[in-house]
Amino acid sequence: MSLVTLLPFIVLIGAMFLMTRSAKKKQQQAANMRSEMQPGTGVRTIGGMYATVKEVNDDTVLLDAGPGVELLFAKNSIGAVLTDDEYNRIVHGIEHDLKSDADVVPDDASSLTETDASDDDASDDKSVDLGKKAEPADETADEPTADEPTVDAAPAEAKTDEQAKKSDGGSEAK
Repeated sequence: MSLVTLLPFIVLIGAMFLMTRSAKKKQQQAANMRSEMQPGTGVRTIGGMYATVKEVNDDTVLLDAGPGVELLFAKNSIGAVLTDDEYNRIVHGIEHDLKSDADVVPDDASSLTETDASDDDASDDKSVDLGKKAEPADETADEPTADEPTVDAAPAEAKTDEQAKKSDGGSEAK
């Protein structure tokens, strides 16, 4: 057999080895996480329920889900062991990080668009610069240029449109 025919089998075996290796690492991390559980720590089950650990046994965990609610779960059903800050933030809504208060995004956009009355008064007095530059005054400033339409140009165009419509209508009437 040549190397070309053996190469696909070697690649396949290598890929299977890498996949099983990563799966074993994930299982080992999950086992370490579950062994770190102690009474009083917050956990999330694989079903999404948050509770605190009351007792840890070999294969089971007794969870306190609320006042007077104790639940017995298998250790394998614990999805994540949470830190105290993370558990309090999720379950009780308590934030310990005061640094993030400066970057708080408002719930609605009304606070972003509101302005003070003093700002409105100040903005009325200022003229808005639209980026146009003032041209120097000429003696021919009263005469319209080719770029500027005259005030009488709009009515003149309307008259020519009316005359064209009348002539079209007159030809049909004949």
